[in-house]
Amino acid sequence: MPKITFIGAGSSIFAKNILGDCMRTPSLENAHMALYDINDERLGQSEKMLQNLNHNLGGRATVKAYTDRKEALRGADYVINAIAVGELIPTISSDFEIPEKYGLHQTVADTLGMGGLFRGLRTIPVMLDMAKDMEEVCPDAWLLNYTNPMAIVTGAMQQATGIKTVGLCHSVQTCARELLEGLGMDHQDVRWRIGGINHQAWLLEITRDGVDLYPEIRRKAAARTERHTDMVRYDFMKLFGYFVTESSSHGSEYVPYYHKHRYPELKEKYSLPTTGYKNWGKGKASFWKEVNDMIENKNLTHERSHEYASYIMEAMETNVPFEIAGNVLNTGGLIGNLPEKACVEVPCMVNGNGILPTRFGELPPQCAALNRTNINMQLLTIEAAITGKREHVYHAAMLDPHTSSELSLDDIVKMCDEMLEANQSFLSYMKA
Repeated sequence: MPKITFIGAGSSIFAKNILGDCMRTPSLENAHMALYDINDERLGQSEKMLQNLNHNLGGRATVKAYTDRKEALRGADYVINAIAVGELIPTISSDFEIPEKYGLHQTVADTLGMGGLFRGLRTIPVMLDMAKDMEEVCPDAWLLNYTNPMAIVTGAMQQATGIKTVGLCHSVQTCARELLEGLGMDHQDVRWRIGGINHQAWLLEITRDGVDLYPEIRRKAAARTERHTDMVRYDFMKLFGYFVTESSSHGSEYVPYYHKHRYPELKEKYSLPTTGYKNWGKGKASFWKEVNDMIENKNLTHERSHEYASYIMEAMETNVPFEIAGNVLNTGGLIGNLPEKACVEVPCMVNGNGILPTRFGELPPQCAALNRTNINMQLLTIEAAITGKREHVYHAAMLDPHTSSELSLDDIVKMCDEMLEANQSFLSYMKA
């Protein structure tokens, strides 16, 4: 009977999806599911919901909430990480508001840019502390990380701890389908090959019955003249040669081309909203209504989703191989023209031996070059968090593609100082 520990279980909807998938998986359906969250109210809600769901799905699992993280982790075989460090208001909102004072606008701000930088600085110390607990009470467990900034958080765990860690996202699974559906093309029975870094991985090949679909895709994309929400990705495909995994809105803030002081019309042209966080109050109310309705639904049920977690655990438990796209350390040059310390997203085989990354080869040079602009910032954020050196916070911001394209060095330092001050309750480890 495997033990699955979910850290950040107050995220009720995501906990339902991941642990509901496990309840629907024969080799995992009798698991002990240990829930932990620092918010006792949300933890209790998730426990109530998951116990109800488990009952409706046959009652074979056991579900228990823990208020002690180490006890939740003790003896775990698998640890799901879905934490968020800091509330939306005032912490995460400051990731937007302070940069905006300097004329720097972001769309999602959880992967790269100033938002990704400070999420990483807040999150990495919590993860390293959790790694110490894991090394003591479940040293052989696999950590399945879903928390953003994915490459920064996962990379820090892979560089600085002995915990077996893989980062998981669902952008690879949906990439080819989103591209083909947007062009009115059939997405069934296609094969694809994707590699790069999280949220900026490249769809290098896409075929059906051995036939390359890219020529038709490029023709249809060029003929699509109406405004739509994927125009940034079409730009990438036209100018860099390949479609990328992340959405246009999100992917636009990883590069220096779209959010420009001199060209404010680009935001409208490419449908790139940068004020969505201001509607969080309304969105939060709607979110909690959905959560409460789910918690009170006595007939709650679940169908297995496409999230990788349950398939990974199933493959390890049964030794029946399954392929995923995993975020792993680029040890040995899995992607030959990216740095070895980079956290890369490549195909991985999963079986009873664990998660086995495949050697992907080199990316097209222009794709690798763009990835490296992101990796520079990611590695410096990890360095700042591990060493506690303030200077590396400045370095990460100075080398961030979007930030460095818009602001002077003096303004970058001032903005960082202001954000460090706003986050001081989380960054006590940061040296002056």
